[in-house]
Amino acid sequence: MLPLPFEYTRLPTIDEALAAVGEDGEGMFYSGGTELLLAMKMRVIHTERLVDIKGIAGLDGIMLNDADEIEIGARCTHNRIAGDALIQEHVPALSALCADVANIRVRSVGTIGGNLCFGEPHADPPTMLAALDARLVLQGLGGIRTVPADEFIQGELETVRAPNELLTTIVFPRPSGSVTYRRFKHGERPSVNVAMAWSLAERNTIIASARIRVGALSFRPQALTAVEDALRGRSVVEARCAVAEALPAALDALDVNADRHGGADYKRHLAGVLLQRNLDDALGGSRS
Repeated sequence: MLPLPFEYTRLPTIDEALAAVGEDGEGMFYSGGTELLLAMKMRVIHTERLVDIKGIAGLDGIMLNDADEIEIGARCTHNRIAGDALIQEHVPALSALCADVANIRVRSVGTIGGNLCFGEPHADPPTMLAALDARLVLQGLGGIRTVPADEFIQGELETVRAPNELLTTIVFPRPSGSVTYRRFKHGERPSVNVAMAWSLAERNTIIASARIRVGALSFRPQALTAVEDALRGRSVVEARCAVAEALPAALDALDVNADRHGGADYKRHLAGVLLQRNLDDALGGSRS
């Protein structure tokens, strides 16, 4: 099946691209198109105008800014992130994640921004970025705003991004401790995924902070708040006991959708197993 007729334009600046999409969002931004073009061919999505942003400079960079934060341009492909030296040095788990997203075709042309904006519940990057406390920078005709990654996805295939806003940058603090990621895949998409980021204090013996996100259970990643609270302030050697005590109630509190990837109880069980494996990875890289 072919998409319905549409106008195509490629523009060199963000302002021109925003104007072409229009105040009412009658057009759509296009970069990798791995999700969008398929949906257009199936006629699930239609747009009057496809605005190609591949020619806009500055949307595919990766850098450490003056605030000691990592900035990733939204037009970076998964392969670009996976192979970047800065990401490999400071967030190797993100490099490994992007190196194994979907398939080689998607990794070669699909972008981190497109992945986030499509709002697919069974995706890898949203869970990791939420655990990293990332912020997403959106630019529209009315200016620039920043949205926490935790709040970006609002429903299945639905985000807070307005149709006339362009996601330009993903920003997160440079991790000061372990970052781990585990998933269970069904085909090319995760059935359940878990990301954990923690920092250590007092000669790497005390867990100063912990952020744990579970994805693919509902429409957006969810925090295991009870486990985070149980870990915070505990010694590294107490981490396993802290998780064991808090995990059952934390899993019960998760919002889980039963789907073709599994029933609710099964997916809760997987989330617990994956968290334990994250913990193993983190402890393997820490000194106690």
